[in-house]
Amino acid sequence: MLNFLKTNCAAMAFAALSATSALAQATPATYPAGYADLVAAAKKEGKVVVYSPTDSEQANALINAFQKKYPGVAVDYNDLSNTAIYNRVVSEFAARQVGGDVVWSVGLDLQVRLVEDGMAERYASPEASNLPGFAKYKDSAYLTSIEPGVILYNKRLVPAALVPKNLADLTRLLKEHKDVFQGKVASWDPEKSGQGYVAMQDDMRHNPGFWPLMAAFGEAGGKIYSNSGQMREKVVSGEEVIAFYVNGAYAAGWAKANPTLGIVYSDDRTSAVSRAALITKNAPHPNAAKLLIDFMLSQEGQKAMGGAGLPSVRSDVEGVPNFKSLNELANGKLQPIALDATLLDNLDKTKRADFFSRWKQAMRR
Repeated sequence: MLNFLKTNCAAMAFAALSATSALAQATPATYPAGYADLVAAAKKEGKVVVYSPTDSEQANALINAFQKKYPGVAVDYNDLSNTAIYNRVVSEFAARQVGGDVVWSVGLDLQVRLVEDGMAERYASPEASNLPGFAKYKDSAYLTSIEPGVILYNKRLVPAALVPKNLADLTRLLKEHKDVFQGKVASWDPEKSGQGYVAMQDDMRHNPGFWPLMAAFGEAGGKIYSNSGQMREKVVSGEEVIAFYVNGAYAAGWAKANPTLGIVYSDDRTSAVSRAALITKNAPHPNAAKLLIDFMLSQEGQKAMGGAGLPSVRSDVEGVPNFKSLNELANGKLQPIALDATLLDNLDKTKRADFFSRWKQAMRR
């Protein structure tokens, strides 16, 4: 009996040592020496709660890869709109009943607002040094993707000679070829879409042709939608023949699956939105939240998301679209929206009211 106990204890000790050794081998050398303790603490917490508007296809790719690597940490995924997420985080924080651990949102202005208002936990991820400078904010929020705004069109209904090269060209075509485009052009509804609002605000700041484009769009009887999927359906059906500011991360997959669809990266400037991730202040599962953030920013996590349609914000992730490859597609003119304090201008009440007043006037609404 004594020999059995000795043998059993030895086997258990060896198994524990092997598990620790395997974890050490799996942890990059650049990570802190005590990272295994963080992993153990995350597994003890047992789960991480995520608030995000990201489509299930892309979200599941990340979740499955994360849980495969860390099977002891479940992901409780809550699908909410950008605005709903922000309001929920604020109300939970005020009530001291924080329920979410990680906020992963394309509403970049709202993410920066959470950081500035002290509702995001400061966490210097060991993966931060692998991100470009525009992709991190105050060791609290990090961009996880690059999603260029593209022009999506129906190849059967838009003659090759009328495919625009950029947004300025689109403005001209909308005016000169009403037989093709009148009542058949689409874009975002910035009042209902946080992504659309952020994209339009960025283009307004950097593209002097933004308001002429909006005027031409309105004159052409443009239709507005709250997400890229709706625009895709309308362009595929032919109800709309062209759409602009469409999420290129999704559009690339659509065009690959449907030869009817064509994509244009503007040859003068291609803006790109992203998804930002942060840890909520007083998160109920702080170690699991840190583990998920690190995984999202790692090559492994970025590859999982990139393979499901969310291009990597890094340039060193092979086998999937990444910042470098997208910049090449965009003729070297890819201009990601930086995660910085200038995004707060989007939330200024006076500026916001002025924007929508002018936009509605241009749209004849």
